[in-house]
Amino acid sequence: MCFGNRWNGGGVCVNGRKCQRTLGTHALARPEVASALAVAQSFLRRYQYGLKIWDAYRPVEVQAQLWQASHNSDYVANPQIGAGSLHTWGIAVDATLVDSQIRDVRMPTDFDDFTPAAMLPYMGSSLEIRAHLRLLRYAMHMAGFCGLRTEWWHFTIVDWQKYVPPEKAKSAAQVLETHSEGGL
Repeated sequence: MCFGNRWNGGGVCVNGRKCQRTLGTHALARPEVASALAVAQSFLRRYQYGLKIWDAYRPVEVQAQLWQASHNSDYVANPQIGAGSLHTWGIAVDATLVDSQIRDVRMPTDFDDFTPAAMLPYMGSSLEIRAHLRLLRYAMHMAGFCGLRTEWWHFTIVDWQKYVPPEKAKSAAQVLETHSEGGL
């Protein structure tokens, strides 16, 4: 996956490659996370929707580049502090909805739009957007994920602590406690 957009340093691409998000790019995650995503996907199919994964496992080197470009701990974890990003442990994903034709549906913001509109409880400017966001959050919650208050698209597997060394899990828990939302 490639992490280039206007929010990682004015469009500077990491890994020295031209960045494009393309259909069919493989996302990596722990097997338990992949299984939980399959549960959410199965649920969404009943309603003629599906998941699109924007980001999943992220190498530490890429996290460091994102941190260097942003230095904004509200949205990008400093890889030198605590557990770093839960993406680097393969236990977090950034996801949105697609329709039955695999077309993006309207959501509150674009991916990595770090504005107040990306934060919960903001639900979008229309009933359609609110319905899409509620459906995504419900599907992910039912599959065993919790959301992040500052990014409507970010989801972490609920039992994430078992994948992070205990000394790092404590600091990550403090961050998640202030930034997460578990309810619907």
